[in-house]
Amino acid sequence: MSILSLAQLPVTDLKGVGAALEQKLQKLDIQNLQDLLFHLPSRYQDRTRVIPIGSLRPGDEGVIEGEVKGTDIAMGRRRSMVCRLQDGTGTITLRFFHFSAAQKNNLKSGVRIRCFGEVRTGASGLEIYHPEYRRVDESVISPVEESLTPIYPTTEGVNQARLRMLTEAALGYLEAGSLTELIPEPLRQQWRLPPLNDAVKYLHRPPVEADQEQLLDGLHPAQRRLAFEELLAHHLSLQKLRNRTRQQGAPLLTSTGQYCQPFLEQLPFPLTGAQQRVAAEISADLSQPYPMLRLVQGDVGSGKTVVAALAALQAVEGGFQAAVMAPTEILAEQHYINFSTWLEPLGLKVAWLAGKLKGKKRQAQLEMIADGSAQIVVGTHALFQDEVSFANLGLVVVDEQHRFGVHQRLALREKGRQDKRSPHQLIMTATPIPRTLTMSAYADLDCSVIDELPPGRTPVNTVVISDQRRAEVVQRVQDACHQGRQVYWVCTLIEESEALQCQAAEVTAEELREALSELRIGLIHGRMKPAEKAEIMASYKAAELDLLVATTVIEVGVDVPNASVMIIENPERLGLAQLHQLRGRVGRGSVESFCLLMYHAPLSQQGRERLAVMRETTDGFRIAEKDLELRGPGEVLGTRQTGMMSFKVADLQRDADLLTRVKQVAGQVAEDVELTDAIIQRWLGRDEQYATV
Repeated sequence: MSILSLAQLPVTDLKGVGAALEQKLQKLDIQNLQDLLFHLPSRYQDRTRVIPIGSLRPGDEGVIEGEVKGTDIAMGRRRSMVCRLQDGTGTITLRFFHFSAAQKNNLKSGVRIRCFGEVRTGASGLEIYHPEYRRVDESVISPVEESLTPIYPTTEGVNQARLRMLTEAALGYLEAGSLTELIPEPLRQQWRLPPLNDAVKYLHRPPVEADQEQLLDGLHPAQRRLAFEELLAHHLSLQKLRNRTRQQGAPLLTSTGQYCQPFLEQLPFPLTGAQQRVAAEISADLSQPYPMLRLVQGDVGSGKTVVAALAALQAVEGGFQAAVMAPTEILAEQHYINFSTWLEPLGLKVAWLAGKLKGKKRQAQLEMIADGSAQIVVGTHALFQDEVSFANLGLVVVDEQHRFGVHQRLALREKGRQDKRSPHQLIMTATPIPRTLTMSAYADLDCSVIDELPPGRTPVNTVVISDQRRAEVVQRVQDACHQGRQVYWVCTLIEESEALQCQAAEVTAEELREALSELRIGLIHGRMKPAEKAEIMASYKAAELDLLVATTVIEVGVDVPNASVMIIENPERLGLAQLHQLRGRVGRGSVESFCLLMYHAPLSQQGRERLAVMRETTDGFRIAEKDLELRGPGEVLGTRQTGMMSFKVADLQRDADLLTRVKQVAGQVAEDVELTDAIIQRWLGRDEQYATV
């Protein structure tokens, strides 16, 4: 029986799986026998030998056997049943907080039991809370387990015993036939990949001598065999998507220099070498007859917006419209202001569309977009809405792409699709993406990096300080403002509630107004009207405010060269990428700049690591690698909500060393369409639609 047929066998084919259990298993993404076999244990227990009670230490986990010497009810803060067990080498207490009268009767003196659990120090010495146990007959030899016992990721209503029973049944199907080997034999030998069949059996029922540490770290050859094939499936899927995209036509946007040249001449600064290189790569892509799919990474302040403007102008020179989309109204407004300032003197019209724009103003913008009189359109996700119709969309620029859901990005591409032609796509991010993720999550994109900051920028000094020294921090703010500098004070809260975040910012602003009454203090948060936010930002930019108290809404895209100090409260609650983005708001002028990370003790181990990285480096890529290590790819890419990049076995950080080999193998099997489809189907199946970004 092949794995493909196992994928067609629903779990309800297994004995004991009815509609109720089927629904619970779906929460674990288990719908068929293949899913069940790829639902691997997260760790293992050794139940293959009985351990003498006298040799137990706190933290040990194992099987013990002995005679019950007495069972009592202990009254304390919580009522519990206490059972003393002895085996000739020592005594241990079994404690149950949930029990019945029948259980107490079963555990009477003289009964022999075998149990399993974790040893800890309790009120009566060594104890095991709620052990698994069963009665044994001393005259009969009771066999122990022959292999390590798997511990599976579970969900409510599906316990370990049930999952073990189901996987045992699924493994029985494997005995009838082997899993189909999809990676050709020569490649398996070249990369020393063990047979898939053996790997799956091994991982569900490892032998006693298995290296548990290696299994726990996910580095056993059997785990790596599965991870390799899963990474290969993702890579092939993105490759397939790229090929599909390339088969679509795209408008030929040849540069004439009509607008690009005057635009460059009016800029008050020359482009950096990196900007020139990336702009040339984009220009070459736009003049191809298939859609550009390019990701431009550039650290905060590296000048990505200018590069995007050049791309938009090339689209206009070719007789098409360009749409620029940003994730927040503040960032979209900033883009709108920049594009209007730069492009309207060239005789071009820039339209603006955001959710808050209503009535006649909105209607006027929609008409300009539809009849083509607006050559450049800037907006938020409002650009996706059905009523928005473009005259001839040739280029889509998506800023901070990872903040949009897959379906939103697709919707914007569909808007520009005409006569089997798709618009070109330029994706920009200030969140440096580790090479590991670029090779896997963005294998369908060409990548460019703007790795040079404009001249005159100074590195930001980062200081980590406890909030118990708040008074010193307030003094530092006062000193900076008296020297003519401007300061950001960022409030973060662990609660997801925007209302609570705004409230915290309001309280902080009030406290600072009292402590620093001579300063001009502004407040900005996500619940304000766009016009209010724009007004406050304009005042801050014009140096009419000394101190700006804000929530994380100021994270991306705001440029105030005179701001040289940033205080971030509770930085331990933010991801590294977000902290790096926030810090990028200062250090945009030539004066020495500071970022104070004011944490609340005690810090977790991960919190300490994160803040240490921020203090040690301003290298966005190093920070991104650490963020990936600490938080995982779903968080770093912002794809948790989209279903993309969810791996069953592979781990991008742990298995990064496999990616180069995966890429080579993908190149070797790509010609065999039937084989590549089978590999993709096996691992991605239902999720493959997510790849069509």
